[in-house]
Amino acid sequence: MASTSSALRIDLSEQEPIPPEGVAEALALMQSGKLHRYGETGGSVSAATRLEAAFAAQLGVAYCVALNSCGSSMFVALKSAGVRPGDAVLSNCFTLAPVPGAIAHAGARPVLVDVTDDYTIDLDDLERKAVSSGATTLLLSHMRGHICDMERLAALCDRFGIQLIEDCAHTMGAGWNGRATGTWGRAGCFSLQSYKHANAGEGGLLATNDPDLAAQAILYSGSYMFHGAHQPRPDDAVFERWKYNTPNFSLRMGNLPAALALAQLGDVLASRCRRWNQRYQWLADALDGVANLSLPRRPPQEQYVASSIQFSLVGLPVAAIEAFLSIAAERGVHIKWFGATAPRGFTSVWQHWRYFDQPQDLPRAEHILGGLCDMRLPLTLTENDCTAIARVIRDALAIAGRHAPC
Repeated sequence: MASTSSALRIDLSEQEPIPPEGVAEALALMQSGKLHRYGETGGSVSAATRLEAAFAAQLGVAYCVALNSCGSSMFVALKSAGVRPGDAVLSNCFTLAPVPGAIAHAGARPVLVDVTDDYTIDLDDLERKAVSSGATTLLLSHMRGHICDMERLAALCDRFGIQLIEDCAHTMGAGWNGRATGTWGRAGCFSLQSYKHANAGEGGLLATNDPDLAAQAILYSGSYMFHGAHQPRPDDAVFERWKYNTPNFSLRMGNLPAALALAQLGDVLASRCRRWNQRYQWLADALDGVANLSLPRRPPQEQYVASSIQFSLVGLPVAAIEAFLSIAAERGVHIKWFGATAPRGFTSVWQHWRYFDQPQDLPRAEHILGGLCDMRLPLTLTENDCTAIARVIRDALAIAGRHAPC
C-alpha cells in the first residue's frame, strides 16, 4: 500500500508467491534429489518434460525445448535455424543486452534496426536494412511487451526471404490480432526469469513447429542421447540427421525451475495477464495529460501483457531528466532510464555494446531512447498505489522542469 509519509513505500520488484502446487512439487523434488531432468533408468516423466508439453499445448505449437535462460533459447534458436559465424542478423536497437548477446554468442554480425515513437521496430528501416545487409534472419524483440504490426512484418519477411526468431521475454500470454507472439516465425523464445510472466528464477522456453529446429535445439541444449525422453518431440529419423553433428552446449533446464514454472501456466498466467493490464491502465489513466510526458499509442490489434510501463519525457534537457529521476527516487519511485551515458542494472542501449565491430545507422534511436523511462508494475500494486505513483511522477516533473538548467 502507498505510505502516507513523504516517500512511498512500494517495492516495484516485489513478486507474487509461487503457487502452492509448485512449492509442493519443488519440495518433493528436493527430498528425492532428482533435480536433473534426465534419468538413466526408468522413473516418472520429469518436470522439465511436463513443462515442455504443457507450454507447447498452451501456445498451440508442436514442440517446446526448456533451456536455462531466454538468452540461451535465443542463441540455440539462431544456431538451430542455421545462423553461422559472420552472418548478418537483423534485430531491434531497442532491446536488452541478452538479445545482442545471443547474436554475439552465435558469432553473427548484428544489424540493428531503428525504433518508432511507440517503441516498436521501425518497419521502414527494417525494409531498408533487409536490402542493404543481405541478412536472412531477424531476431525480433517484443521489447517490454510492445508488439509491432506483425502482419506487415511477416509479409516483409516473406518478401525478402528472412526467417523470423521472436524474443518473447516480455510477451508470454500476448498476441497480435488473435495470434500469439512466438508463433509468427520459425521459433519463439520465452523467459521464466523473475519479473517475467512466469517466475522460476531463471529459465527459457523455445517454441517451434519445425521438427529439424526442435531436434537440433534439444541436442544443443544438452540432452546427450536422452532425446527420447522429450515429449512431444520430432521423430527419431529427424534426430538421426543431426545427432552426430550437433554439439552439446549444456544449456538444458533442470527439474526444479520447471516445477516452479509449470504451476504458473494456464489459469494462473491468464489471471496475471488481466491483472497486469488493469494496473497498466490505472497508471496510464493517472498519467494522461501530465506535462512533458508522453505514453505510447497501443493499437487495438495489440493484445499486450503490460508487466511494466514505459513513457517518454519530451521537451526536457538531460539535466531536467536526471533531476526528475533523482526526485522521484527520493520519494520512493525508482524509474529506469534508457538515456543514461553508462549502463545501470538491467538497462543498457546499443552505444554500450562495444563488442560490436560495425557502426550502426540509427538516426532516430538516440532521440527516442534519450527520453524513455521504464518502470515495473508488480501485481501487488493497488489502484491507490498507482494514483500515488502518478502523483510523485507529476510533482517530480514539475519540480525538475522549474529548477534544472537548460
